[in-house]
Amino acid sequence: MIFVDSTVLIDYFNGTADWQVEKLDSLLGKEIIVLGDYILSEVLQGFKSDSDFQKALIILKEFPCFTICGEEIAIQSARNYRYLRKKGITVRKTIDVIIATFCIKNNLILLHNDKDFEPFVKYLKLKTVENDNHT
Repeated sequence: MIFVDSTVLIDYFNGTADWQVEKLDSLLGKEIIVLGDYILSEVLQGFKSDSDFQKALIILKEFPCFTICGEEIAIQSARNYRYLRKKGITVRKTIDVIIATFCIKNNLILLHNDKDFEPFVKYLKLKTVENDNHT
């Protein structure tokens, strides 16, 4: 299963041509693509027109959507954040810590376009499309 971050979905809907969007395109119909509730919210709140919002909602609801933060993930996210901070790394967004932790816990491969995930790959064994040989 491939967990897609909002950074890739926003680029996808904006028509941005980068390798992550191309990878998403190539995975559609071949891999199980999943989202998280926070990702769904982040992507949908960016649409200016009601019609674009509705079109995107129809598309995004085709993908399984996980509730990504409960007590267990919240506590482990805090542990992961503190672990990285002790290494001199401060992740800028709490949501990225939660997403990375959720993916690590659930053995999901993350497709993203955000450098905040790099320390999770290096120190906490986050799998990403970029560093996974199976995608």
